[in-house]
Amino acid sequence: MTNDTERDATPAQPAARKRDRTHWLYLGVIAAVVAGVLVGWLAPEAGKALGVLGTLFISLIKMMISPVIFCTIVLGIGSVKAAASVGKVGGLALAYFVGMSTVALGIGLVVGNLLDPGTGLHLSEATSAAGADLAEKAHGAGGAMDFIAGIVPTSLLSSLTVGSVLQTLFVALLVGFGLQAMGKQGEPILRGVGHVQKLVFRILSMILWLAPIGAFGAIANVVGQTGLGAVTALGTLMLGFYVTCAIFVFVVLGLILRVVSGFSIFKLVRYLAREYLLIFATSSSESALPRLIAKMEHVGVQRATVGIVVPTGYSFNLDGTAIYLTMASIFIADAMGQPLSIPEQLSLLAFMMIASKGAAGVSGAGLATLAGGLQSHRPELLDGVGLIVGIDRFMSEARAVTNFSGNAVATLLIGTWTRTVDASRVRSVLDGKLPFDESTMVDDHLPEDDRPESSVPVGGPEKSGAASVPVPLAS
Repeated sequence: MTNDTERDATPAQPAARKRDRTHWLYLGVIAAVVAGVLVGWLAPEAGKALGVLGTLFISLIKMMISPVIFCTIVLGIGSVKAAASVGKVGGLALAYFVGMSTVALGIGLVVGNLLDPGTGLHLSEATSAAGADLAEKAHGAGGAMDFIAGIVPTSLLSSLTVGSVLQTLFVALLVGFGLQAMGKQGEPILRGVGHVQKLVFRILSMILWLAPIGAFGAIANVVGQTGLGAVTALGTLMLGFYVTCAIFVFVVLGLILRVVSGFSIFKLVRYLAREYLLIFATSSSESALPRLIAKMEHVGVQRATVGIVVPTGYSFNLDGTAIYLTMASIFIADAMGQPLSIPEQLSLLAFMMIASKGAAGVSGAGLATLAGGLQSHRPELLDGVGLIVGIDRFMSEARAVTNFSGNAVATLLIGTWTRTVDASRVRSVLDGKLPFDESTMVDDHLPEDDRPESSVPVGGPEKSGAASVPVPLAS
């Protein structure tokens, strides 16, 4: 009896966790960025040649985006009983994206007029032809109707091979709803997709160990092409743009997140710190898209909400690009001595907000959309685009980080409004009590799995009156 009592009183030993060694990966990324700057500065031609390393790394990441989105959405929708809830998530997301893009345009408009950074600059003959080339690239992407038509793929399988986020989203929605309608017959397929998801994220974790090589090539190429002189000459515009993006993220998005969901933007940024480093090193927000999906699931947002909001946001929720288009337009007009009146600014930017959706899949979409908008609206300003070509890659990092932050916040907000987020788990994760598994990136058990209807109450039991969902400390 005594032995049984002593045995029962002995606390169970927690399962040993694998030691996280991925911090060495991100220290390597930082070292690679520094080395890339030095190579691009001291040996520009060598830096340009190394650009292929950055391109290859981004291509490897893009290769994984479609499978990640497909698995996430199919698993999320296939396990939800009410199809109407998915439509509600999509409708709220699109409405929110339009609203925040308008706010971002307004902020860029105010800051651009206050700074007036283009006054005093002069356009050289060498840069005057750059705008026409970029405008041709933007028009080659087609208009709004071409963009909509491009959402439908030529076949179910082609959506996973052409690299279009929206095509993958469209097919995944069809498959998810189909499995939902099949009921129990679709459960074996869902389990199979779950195994495929684990495989996809395992491959992704292997690819990410190449990040230092990709970062080295990308940064060396940027510095080799532009030099540090362009940064110094156009420092006012760059500094103003970076400060504006920071204000938008920490003040505007931070206040909305705190008021609506009660979460801290600073804790969220800390939680996503490694993704920010990856974006800065590669100048591409796409490099962090698969990790954002995994981390938003881990933080406590249901799979279906994550799968719809994040991929859609990467095409429609471009807050950083909206700020960039505003400030760059004002900068070019002032530099060419043809300042835009307030009505002209509003008209031009409304046009660009629509046009940016058509160029979402174009490489260098921000600069190409700017050139295409100016050519269509104020063709006499087109040559001025050449003024900022040199620093566009440096500004693209701030654009990408702002777009990324906007999509992370949007996922939590939409989850709150649709009651598909577990607030108690969010706080535990953001406080560091439930660390993200860097080796697998997939949680074997999520709070939503405890509920037969896959409905996690917002804010926990204090807001919903539902029973508390235990937060698993280990899978």
